[in-house]
Amino acid sequence: MLLNVHSYYSLRYGTLSIEQLLEGAKVCGYTTIVLTDINNTAFALEFIYQSREKKIKGLAGVEFRNEEELLFIGIAQSIEGFREMNELLTITNRYKKKLPECAPDWKYVYVIYPYGKKKIHSLKSFEYIGVRPFHLNKIRLEDADNYKKYVMWYPITYHRRGGYLLHKQLRAIDHNILLSQLEKGQYALKNESYISSEELLCKYKDFPIIIGNTLALLCQCKFEFDYEEVKNKQCFSESFEKDKEILLTKTLAGFSQRYGADNATALARIYKEIDIIVACKYAAYFLITDDICTYARNKGYYYVGRGSGANSVVAYCLGITEVDPIELNLYFERFLNVKRKNPPDFDIDFCWNQRDDVYSYIFSKYGNEHVALMGSMSKFKDRSIVRELGKIYGLPKSEIDQLVRDPNAVVNKNEVTNLIISVSEKMRNFPNQRTIHASGVLISERPLSYYGAIDYPPKGLPTVQFDMYTAEAINMEKLDVLSQRGIGHINDCIQIIQENKGEVVDVHRPKDFFQDIKIAQQLVSANTIGCFYIESPAMRQLLTKLECSTYAVLVAASSIIRPGVASSGMMKTYIECHRRPNEVKYLHPVFKEQLEETYGVMVYQEDVMKIGHHFGGLDLAEADVLRRMMNNKYREDANSEIIALKTKFFENCKAKGYEDATIELVWNQMKSFAGFSFNKAHSASYAVESYQSLFLKTYYPLEFMVAVLNNYGGFYGRKVYINEARKFGATIHLPDINKSGLQAKIYGTDIYLGWDGVLNLEQAFVHRLVSERMENGDYLNLENFIIRTNVGLEQMIVLIRCGAFSMMGKEKKVLLWEAHLFLSSQSSKAVAAPTLLTLSETKVHLPMLETSIEEDVYDEIELLELPITESMFFLAKSNYRGSAFAKDLLQLEGLAVRMVLDFICDKTVRTKNQQYMKFGTFLDMYGDFVDTIHFPPSLKAFPLNGMGLYLVEGIVVVDFGCAAVEVQRCAKMPLKPDPRSV
Repeated sequence: MLLNVHSYYSLRYGTLSIEQLLEGAKVCGYTTIVLTDINNTAFALEFIYQSREKKIKGLAGVEFRNEEELLFIGIAQSIEGFREMNELLTITNRYKKKLPECAPDWKYVYVIYPYGKKKIHSLKSFEYIGVRPFHLNKIRLEDADNYKKYVMWYPITYHRRGGYLLHKQLRAIDHNILLSQLEKGQYALKNESYISSEELLCKYKDFPIIIGNTLALLCQCKFEFDYEEVKNKQCFSESFEKDKEILLTKTLAGFSQRYGADNATALARIYKEIDIIVACKYAAYFLITDDICTYARNKGYYYVGRGSGANSVVAYCLGITEVDPIELNLYFERFLNVKRKNPPDFDIDFCWNQRDDVYSYIFSKYGNEHVALMGSMSKFKDRSIVRELGKIYGLPKSEIDQLVRDPNAVVNKNEVTNLIISVSEKMRNFPNQRTIHASGVLISERPLSYYGAIDYPPKGLPTVQFDMYTAEAINMEKLDVLSQRGIGHINDCIQIIQENKGEVVDVHRPKDFFQDIKIAQQLVSANTIGCFYIESPAMRQLLTKLECSTYAVLVAASSIIRPGVASSGMMKTYIECHRRPNEVKYLHPVFKEQLEETYGVMVYQEDVMKIGHHFGGLDLAEADVLRRMMNNKYREDANSEIIALKTKFFENCKAKGYEDATIELVWNQMKSFAGFSFNKAHSASYAVESYQSLFLKTYYPLEFMVAVLNNYGGFYGRKVYINEARKFGATIHLPDINKSGLQAKIYGTDIYLGWDGVLNLEQAFVHRLVSERMENGDYLNLENFIIRTNVGLEQMIVLIRCGAFSMMGKEKKVLLWEAHLFLSSQSSKAVAAPTLLTLSETKVHLPMLETSIEEDVYDEIELLELPITESMFFLAKSNYRGSAFAKDLLQLEGLAVRMVLDFICDKTVRTKNQQYMKFGTFLDMYGDFVDTIHFPPSLKAFPLNGMGLYLVEGIVVVDFGCAAVEVQRCAKMPLKPDPRSV
């Protein structure tokens, strides 16, 4: 009989999780409670689901507020009432307006106003007034008829022990003020924690009418929600039958293109998949995904379909994916089967700057009432909690930083910091803000207001308030519409090739690329900088160790590179088996038969299914359920489904005559690998894109590097990609007023950096600079440029210093003098066209002004964030360049070396002893990569301190043909002084 319960999803207000709310209600004897989080219904459906399991009648409501002002509480009488409340929240969020003082004329919602908020005579039939215990003495003096409209109002907000302080701390964080500055009305009243139902009834014992009103109101609310029914759009066309017909027709059309007309294996697989798709009522989902992909193809957008959806021959024939499941022996049951409780989703990657248009199409095609992005919830994490608490207790930033760095230090031990650390433990993983899921899109059959309210984030699209876990619980599947820059590299490269070489390139021939000898040579030499998913230091090392030269091995590499796999020892095992195949020993003949491709190692999730099916006699649907449950770490003795599958597995194995010890060993291996293995179809999809990138890099390396630069890199910063372009023969030029675009441009083998890489240039001016040149031709000289662009002195200085006028053949200092003479009476911002004397009319005689190369390089580092005219090695004070270079390391295994290296990046990891170590990546003076290993003692004594040149001393170690330096000592090298400041 609690009408106003807050969870901690009343953000920065409530302190109780859903589980704690329900447990508290059960302990205190309540049989009915209403979740009324503030201005949201994000977790109402999860609350109701869990309340059923606790045998409590849970109802959905909302506490409607304008900032601190409580307006009214809504309680849904039914699912229709839930919709009405969600619609009010959605409209309010959409138009960024305040909620109304009075509730709308709802048909299916009870409304409760705070006592004193509204007159009794103005109440409608569905409206009531909430009376708190401290109001009771006041209403004793009122007319008894008033009691007919009163209900018990006892809010629940926080724990009894310590909860009130935690609530106030959250409120102070929300208001970004000191805890001591909180004012009445900004936080809840005392006594908003659970008391027993008997104690609550005792408080109202003199007012049985009010108790009766409350019970009657709750009794009339029946929130019936079907969690099993699929909530996604059910039919793409007018009926299920028509959907099946359309899906089969489109698939067969694609079948002839993918497989030819006579592939009986593929055709049988298609009909099998269609039967499962229809049985699972998933045809509309396939057709919607196909519709979106068709739109993208018609617009010329390149995309990648990946994830377990690539296990489907139907998806392959429709053009959703580029992976042939038959060629790779991928099981459709890994994606969809009749025993799978939670249907999967498609993952479609689009170019990062084209995804928004795809979103617009989806919203336009399927309607705003039925389409929204998936919501998510950010949480308070360790450091953020300490910082927020430190601020509300008035700690200076320096003390907060110190507390974050080392909370256990003696200097940090005092009453306030002890309190902060104690509270931070309670707040860990508290929800903090509603956010947007990275890629999920929902397309529903009924309006989304039946499931939740919609937020409208700044510069964002409509987003449901609930998250993916709630969506899964209510059986609403998302479609992942993702974005990545790798696709941008490919898209832009194709266009740049056409512009620079006049060639039209087709990258949709992955099977041709798999057989290309030159691409294989790139792979085996790990010459993959700029290529999607295979350019990181760890991946290049893995490619080297595997001597990777084929698609199949790249697919495996894309799986075992994942952190969990590597830390489990599976990566090491696979490398050893791959390099020494004659030494491989299979656990059982079935392992050799089914897993020979991976040397008996269950690299892929499909491998776990194969062993469950071929060794354990489970059907493929059962094998997938078993794999999924093993992956989710279900306790074998606590889940009836896994107990039944284990029993069947063991019985089948015994019936085949396998020994008990072998059966147990295989079962344990399946459990171990299920937690780390990766979806093969996902890896295969990534590998296709990697090959497409590799094709472009192999045959069009300069255009490819320009595309990488113009999509703002990949794993590395611009320095690496510029270095790579130089190694392939490019001449790199500074930004040029007559050659550069907003982004880098290539003319033959000359690459001109773009204006987007120059710091302190105003975007509006850059657009004016480029558009003026395109409309009226090249700039003739400094004066011509100033007059035509209306440039201000400040922007002019930046252009000159970054080398943009080098085509004029004058020293920078001369150009700066001329610019000052011409623009000295103007402000630093561009205004009207200059009216001073032209440069030719001025009679100023300048002394000899020269700029040193050192000055140029320091200007470039300041304005472009990297040197272009010379490398970092030019700035080294010392001429020493080391005793070895990258090309020498394989011949120096076990020997000590001294190297001068340019820092690129590093990765920090923790050892088993929880100590920090690093893996470093550097370039030598020839632009070749050197990998370094910094174990904890070395790292502590000789830390890496960011960008710069380092003198590195260490021992060369070689692992399966991959060389690295195990660092013993290192230090930054001094650079030549900046002559500009002398």
